[in-house]
Amino acid sequence: MKRNLTFQETVTITSMLFGMFFGAGNLIFPAKMGIDAGSNLISAFLGVFVTAVGIPMLAVVALGLSRCEGVVPLTEKIGKKYSVFFCTLLYLTIGPLFAIPRCASTSFSVGAVGLLGESNQRLYLAVFSLVFFAVVLFFSLKPSGIMTWIGKILNPVFLIFLSALVIAALVNPVTSISQVTPAQSYASGGTAFVSGFLEGYNTMDALAGLAFGIVVIRVVRSHGVQESGRVAVNTAKAGVFSCLFMGIIYFFLTLITARSAPLCAGASNGGEVLGIIAGHYFHRTGAILTASIVTFACLKTAIGLVTSCSEAFVQMFPKGPGYSAWAIGFSLVAFGIANFGLSTIVAWCVPFLMFVYPLAITLILLTLTDKWFGGSRVVYICTTAFTLAAAGLDFLGTLSGMLPGNTFLSAVTAFAGSYIPLFRLGMGWVVPACVGFALGLCIKASKKA
Repeated sequence: MKRNLTFQETVTITSMLFGMFFGAGNLIFPAKMGIDAGSNLISAFLGVFVTAVGIPMLAVVALGLSRCEGVVPLTEKIGKKYSVFFCTLLYLTIGPLFAIPRCASTSFSVGAVGLLGESNQRLYLAVFSLVFFAVVLFFSLKPSGIMTWIGKILNPVFLIFLSALVIAALVNPVTSISQVTPAQSYASGGTAFVSGFLEGYNTMDALAGLAFGIVVIRVVRSHGVQESGRVAVNTAKAGVFSCLFMGIIYFFLTLITARSAPLCAGASNGGEVLGIIAGHYFHRTGAILTASIVTFACLKTAIGLVTSCSEAFVQMFPKGPGYSAWAIGFSLVAFGIANFGLSTIVAWCVPFLMFVYPLAITLILLTLTDKWFGGSRVVYICTTAFTLAAAGLDFLGTLSGMLPGNTFLSAVTAFAGSYIPLFRLGMGWVVPACVGFALGLCIKASKKA
C-alpha cells in the first residue's frame, strides 16, 4: 500500500490547496493593510500572519491529524445538533452568502470596471457575474478534476500575472515604508498587530482551512494513500506548504503597496490600490493585468468553495439533494447576492465573521490539543459554550456599529465593553474561551476523583 505522495504529487496538491485558499480577500485586504500600516507594516503583518496564515495552516493540520473525513464529524464531538448548526453557518459564510459572491463582485469591481468604464455598471455586473458563475459551475460539476483545473492550470496562470506586478514594484519602489505615516488604527506597534489580526478574519482562510480539508483528503486518497495515519500526514504536509507560500505572497503584497502609498491616497479598498499600482507600472496595460490577476484568483477560489460546500451539504444531509443540485443552487444564490455589489457584501460579512471565527479558532485549537485532555467531550462543550456566548456579543457589537440608532445594540455593546476584557478590540471571546476550557478541565478532573 502506498504510504506517501510523490514529490510531484505533493507539489500539485499544495498548488491546488493554495489556489483554493488565495482568492478575493487574500488580495484586497492585505493590499489595503499595506497602505494603512505604513511604517508599522511588520507589526501589522505579524498580526495578519496569525489569522490568515497560521490558523488556516493549523486548521488543515488539525483536520488531517484528527483522521476525520471533514469538519462535520470533527464537530460532532461537541454534539450532533451543534455540528449541524456550526457547519451550516460555516459553509454558508464561506459559500453562497458571502465568500463566493465576493469572488465575482471583486473580479468585476477591481478588474472589469477598469476596462468597461463607469456607466451601466449594474447591467455589466449582471452579465459579468452570470458568465463568471457559468464557468465556476462548469468546473464544479466535475469535482474529480479539481486538482487539474486549479493546481495545474488556473493557479500557475494567476501566479505568472501576480509575479509581474510584484517584481515591477519591488524593482522600482515609489518610497520606503519608513516614510509612510500609519493610519490611526495602525498608529502603534500594538494596535497595528491587533488591526492586522482582525484584518485576517476578512480573508476567511481559517474557515476555508476547515472546509477545504475534505477536498485535500479525498485527493490524497485518490492518489493511492489509503491508511488513515498516512492520509493525515500527507494532508498536513500539503497544508503547511500551501499556507507558508501564501504567507510569502502576503508579505510581498503588503510591502509593495506600502512602498507605493503616495500613489494610492484616497483609495477606498485594496482592489483600487492594486489597480493604481498596476496602472503606474504598466500604464494602459495595467487595467488588463489587474483584471487578469483578480479574475483568475477569484475564479479558482470560487470553484474550490462551490465544490467544498456542495460536498459538505451532501455529507450533512445524506437524504437531501445530490451534489449537482447543491452546486447549481449555491451558484444561483451566489449570482444573486453578487449583484448587490462588493461594498454591501463586505460590510455585512464582518458581523458574521466576528461570530463564526472564534468558534472556528477554538475548534482548531481543541482538535490540536485533543490528546492532552484525553479528548474529553466536556472540555469541548464548556470551551465552545463560553466562546459561543462571547462571540454572540462580538456579533452584536459589530452590528451596532453598522446600525448606530439601535438602542438595544448600543446597550449590549456598552455592557460588554465595560465587563468583558478585550471586547473593544474585537477579541472579547478570548478570555471566556480560556475560562470555559479551564472549567472543562476541572469538571473532567472532578469526575475522575
